[in-house]
Amino acid sequence: MKILVTGGAGYIGSHTVLELLAHGHDVEALDNLDNSSAESIRRVEKLAGRDVPLHELDLRDEPAVTALFADGGYDSVIHFAGHKAVGESVAKPLDYYGNNLESTLVLLRAMAASGTRQLVFSSSATVYGDLAPVPYQENYQPLGSSNPYGWTKVMIEQILTDLAASDASWRIGILRYFNPVGAHESGEIGEDPSGIPNNLTPYIAQVAVGRRESLTVFGDDYPTPDGTPLRDYIHVVDLATGHVAALEHLSSSEGGARAWNLGTGHGTSVFEVIAAFERASGVKVAYTVGPRRAGDLPESYGDPARAEAELGWKATRSIDDMLTDLWRWQSQNPRGFRD
Repeated sequence: MKILVTGGAGYIGSHTVLELLAHGHDVEALDNLDNSSAESIRRVEKLAGRDVPLHELDLRDEPAVTALFADGGYDSVIHFAGHKAVGESVAKPLDYYGNNLESTLVLLRAMAASGTRQLVFSSSATVYGDLAPVPYQENYQPLGSSNPYGWTKVMIEQILTDLAASDASWRIGILRYFNPVGAHESGEIGEDPSGIPNNLTPYIAQVAVGRRESLTVFGDDYPTPDGTPLRDYIHVVDLATGHVAALEHLSSSEGGARAWNLGTGHGTSVFEVIAAFERASGVKVAYTVGPRRAGDLPESYGDPARAEAELGWKATRSIDDMLTDLWRWQSQNPRGFRD
């Protein structure tokens, strides 16, 4: 298949591009490089021994995106592109609703005009909101969120569901995943956030490599075994293979929209992540305990049984695997792709 990956130069996007190439697909990437680097695609090309055309475009540029699809001959799209920081979405809701919704609508119109009707969408476990019981299951309703970022995912899921219901030729996979961690085992590509990391593990890695002074653990008084929140961490390569599995499943499906959780099915605490990182790196991580952060849940993890049954996919890498690969990436690239 010929596949366009939006946000293909980003963290999850670049790992997915590499996995698609390994499975024999032809891949092109689209990215505005707002929170990513073209260097990631160059390294993917080096690892794969194949070229990956990179279209430096903003998905909201409808004439350019429409022209790209008119000439592209794409069989399928994997859609990662979008703003993704929860805290920033609270501070800048119009930016998040405008960017994430407008870019998706432009993409869908361009796909429809060109006859490309197969899509894998990068959603999030945030759509389960604050009230869903754990482990989260795909049939839970009503979906919701405590922040604008999450609401954009809920709204896009609804748009995709309505689109598939209106036209049976659309085949749409919605992947709800949890906390991507780690890097490719080569250490060539990994997570390289701009500015201060929003997520736990890249922050830990930057403390260990000397870029940050210490980590703040937001609360150690939750009703969990060690008092810190439990999250479902998944290796980014397992996540990438889940996208490939969904894409290949859709190619033989009858149409419609279907959601799958991609996770390990269990939670790991913040203190357990710190301990695993110290085992992997041999570096003591400096941290202090601060007050709880507003909106954080005691535990969040999903049931991946549907993905295993229908996609033949299962996460196989442990938290130690994740953090070993993370440290290899960070220690080899102390300043990320800017080294």
